[in-house]
Amino acid sequence: MTTADTGGATVTFDGESLTTDAVGRVAEPGTPVRVCPGAVAKVLKSRAMLEDLVERNIPVHGVTTGHGERARTRIDKAEEVGLQTNLVRSHSAGVGPLFAEDEARAIMAARLNTLAKGYSAVRPEVLDRLALYLNEGITPAIPEIGSLGAGGDLVPLSHLAGTLIGEGRVLRDGKRRETGKVLRELGIAPLRLRFKEGPALINGTSAVTGLGSLVVERAFTQVRQAETVSGLLHDVLRGSGSPFLAEGHDVARPHPGQIDSAANMRTLLAGSRPAPDHADPRGAPAEAYTLRAVPQILGAVRDTLGHARGRLETELNSANDDPLFFEGEEIFHGANFHDQPVAFVMDFTTIALTQLGVLAERQVDRLLDRHLGHGLPEFLVAADPGLHHGFAGAHHPATALVAENRTIGPASTQSVPSGGGHRDVVGMGLIAARNARRVLQNNNRVLAVEFLAAAQAVDVSRRYDDLGPASRATYDAVRSLVPALGVDRSMADDIELIAAALSRGEFLRSLRQEGIALR
Repeated sequence: MTTADTGGATVTFDGESLTTDAVGRVAEPGTPVRVCPGAVAKVLKSRAMLEDLVERNIPVHGVTTGHGERARTRIDKAEEVGLQTNLVRSHSAGVGPLFAEDEARAIMAARLNTLAKGYSAVRPEVLDRLALYLNEGITPAIPEIGSLGAGGDLVPLSHLAGTLIGEGRVLRDGKRRETGKVLRELGIAPLRLRFKEGPALINGTSAVTGLGSLVVERAFTQVRQAETVSGLLHDVLRGSGSPFLAEGHDVARPHPGQIDSAANMRTLLAGSRPAPDHADPRGAPAEAYTLRAVPQILGAVRDTLGHARGRLETELNSANDDPLFFEGEEIFHGANFHDQPVAFVMDFTTIALTQLGVLAERQVDRLLDRHLGHGLPEFLVAADPGLHHGFAGAHHPATALVAENRTIGPASTQSVPSGGGHRDVVGMGLIAARNARRVLQNNNRVLAVEFLAAAQAVDVSRRYDDLGPASRATYDAVRSLVPALGVDRSMADDIELIAAALSRGEFLRSLRQEGIALR
């Protein structure tokens, strides 16, 4: 079983129970990993089936014979290693920026688990080598661009596989280094791939599932921080608590994400001092959607992410190369390498996160508009409004980033056939995952503007004493990083500083230090 404990607990790969959370933990160096003995037993059984076919001189297309219409149909054991090595070399053609080290580790974790499922007919040595790389911090340098999502993530996974045979480059101390030199320094001999091990390593969806797992888990953190700043915004604008009453969500419209989001808003607003006309929720006036529809909007984002997490975890624990070997059955030649299920949910993730950014930008706009800000000065100017501009300029990048997010269309419908006719419809899942990551990163900057604006609103309104404990903790966390805006200054560094803190989940950590936990 995959260990569920937090901290430095060992993650055990069994091909059956890997979670996106565990992938995230493995992505960070220092989490020990191991292969389940039961998985090794299954691996040995499928390997024995393949070796029996080889001994009986029965060719298996793409495994013992090579690929394509012109591939040889005979078995040549003398060319066993060369056949596998050339497959990996020929597909090591990725371009563009490299995946970050944590992303490359997540991709390795995903590939290790699918091989641990036991149907790919590899030797246990292949699993052991992937586990060794994770434990020793040997991280393949994998270019981001090159996967079509059918035939698997062939190109990025070939860059991973190339390092196992001592070729290509790895990332060490943040720098690219020749794999062979690093392995020699560590006293590790490169693997010599045997029949089927080339396709098993590169023919699958592990790049999109590895990256997608990180994106979705980090997106849940982003949703909680969007709820956190919504609570601070609601507090400083002295909004009504009526829209978050449990009955309106748990009973009236019980979408799970909406229930959780409303519960979080109640937690975040507990102990705040309401405005006099909002003291009785039965008499609360109707408010803008940016205030009262937070559970409906962010709850829907939560449910979308939950769906994506479920599909990713199914795929993480699937055998997705070809062919597959089942004891006592015929060899399965199928298309489990096709990433359509994951491609769709990564596009759904992009859509949901885009709307999260829209909500954040609209909340910023409400704070800066003197007609909508419940008495706040226009652009939250603290000094002479005729001389200073406050947050007028800071609003621009938030708006621009929302517009940029809206230009990122679905990747899963962009099939461009490739590969001599048989790859005639492809999924483009890795592009979808990279798109979702891009929106996630953009949103951290949009939210950064909102966190800064909400804290500034507290300052100019002098409502700190009216805030509840959660809002005070959030305000204090912002001010521990960035001072209030008294007179105009460049805010570029302020925005990036808060965005970096958001990417690390620091505002949730500040709440936990106060004993406040969100769902």
